[in-house]
Amino acid sequence: MEDLESIAWPPEPIRTRRLVLRAPQSWDRAAFIELLASPEVHTYLGGPRPRDELERQSPEVPEQRPGSFVVDLDGAMIGQILLRRATEHRRPAAAGKADLGYLFLPGEPVVLTTQSAARRLPEGSPTWPGRSRLGCRWPAPQQGRPPPLR
Repeated sequence: MEDLESIAWPPEPIRTRRLVLRAPQSWDRAAFIELLASPEVHTYLGGPRPRDELERQSPEVPEQRPGSFVVDLDGAMIGQILLRRATEHRRPAAAGKADLGYLFLPGEPVVLTTQSAARRLPEGSPTWPGRSRLGCRWPAPQQGRPPPLR
């Protein structure tokens, strides 16, 4: 993976039928504070940051750095995708390799798929199992919100 600092940033928005991956903007600040202060989002990530601290310390455009994308649904931020190099701090075996992370606001349905790169690896390689993965998390319905698409 090429160092992201050497790539022109931010790139043009990446569009799908439903979502846009784009660089953070100043109007995303409140959503970033909600994301970073959420106990639900940070249950397994060391805990949330204090909201008042985030309000004081967050720049006008939070998370404005190479590899940080806002996940935009109908003009509103619903999450963040992070592409970066893994550090030895958390997973020594992954140090220096591409790391794709994500955070979504509570109440947003999340569906993730990955497809292996079996064609690039030798037959029977234990490194990659040679099949796709699908993971889904549907939030509990909330009063006043429509149920998630299925």
